[in-house]
Amino acid sequence: MREIFAFLPDIAESDSAVLIEGPTGSGKELFARAIHHLSSRQKGPFIAINCGALPDSLLESEIFGYTKGAFTGAVRNKPGRFLLADKGTLFLDEICNTSTSFQKDLLRVLEEGEFTALGDTKPQKTDCRVVASTNLDLKAMIKEGTFREDLYYRLNVVKISLPPLRERRGDIPLLVDHFIRKYNLLKGRSIHGVTHEVISHFMDYPFPGNIRELENIIEYAYILCKDDHIGMEHLPRDVRDWFNAYDRPSSISGTLT
Repeated sequence: MREIFAFLPDIAESDSAVLIEGPTGSGKELFARAIHHLSSRQKGPFIAINCGALPDSLLESEIFGYTKGAFTGAVRNKPGRFLLADKGTLFLDEICNTSTSFQKDLLRVLEEGEFTALGDTKPQKTDCRVVASTNLDLKAMIKEGTFREDLYYRLNVVKISLPPLRERRGDIPLLVDHFIRKYNLLKGRSIHGVTHEVISHFMDYPFPGNIRELENIIEYAYILCKDDHIGMEHLPRDVRDWFNAYDRPSSISGTLT
């Protein structure tokens, strides 16, 4: 992970397409946002879309936009994500969940820098950097015929591979500190950190939900914690039950700020 962090400013400066691979919840969008904020496009918009959450028909209308009357219910013109991301960054989350038909249309935009909204006949130009993510092996999908090889190489100019959180436990204290700062700002709180007992247990916990699970745990703790530090009693019950089943030989007192 230190190598990735050290290389991140160079990746951001390059303005090349980036492919981020890693399991669900491993922090792919966090890295996409970091690339945007470190780049020359930082003053432009960061637009994200979860490609796996929409069927092809809706995904196309969201990505490319549509004109009034393009289909039933299209009562006005709507700009697509490519247009909204102009001069900024477009993050295509879980690109692996798209159809080869959609991939063909996407490839054309990446190659030509223009697209056509649904119901329109006039192409529109866009100037945005594309960062894509996947939680599946795209090379394996290419062999299966479910992902276009030409799109893969168009996206895979720079590749970042994120291992699951259990394989980079040294990041856990840094992530805890990041989420503490985040939720202090969001909730107007002044929690200083977590206890040493909590961080010690975190270092043993497998985090099957990766970074997303860690953030959920911290957010939940903010509901219960009325003290300066988050303790074991503030964590979700299922997490505490895992710790109890783990049967640690001893607990550690103190706090982590």
